[in-house]
Amino acid sequence: MKSVLNFSMFLLSFFSFSNASISLSDYQIKRFCAKEKRVSLCIKNLQEKRSDLQKGKPIEIPVTNYKR
Repeated sequence: MKSVLNFSMFLLSFFSFSNASISLSDYQIKRFCAKEKRVSLCIKNLQEKRSDLQKGKPIEIPVTNYKR
C-alpha cells in the first residue's frame, strides 16, 4: 500500500512539471527591480537571464524573502 502511494506521488510530481518555462515580462522585471539600488543593472541582468532561459541554458535564480 505504501509503495503504491509513493509511486503515485512520483508520477504526479513527474507529470506536473513540464519542460516549458514561463519567463518574466518586461513590466514584471521593471517592477521587481524598482526596489534595487542599481535599477538599470538589475533590469539588464534579468533580461539576460530571461534570454538564456528561453534558449534553454540553465540559469541561477535568486531567492528573495517575503516580508509580511
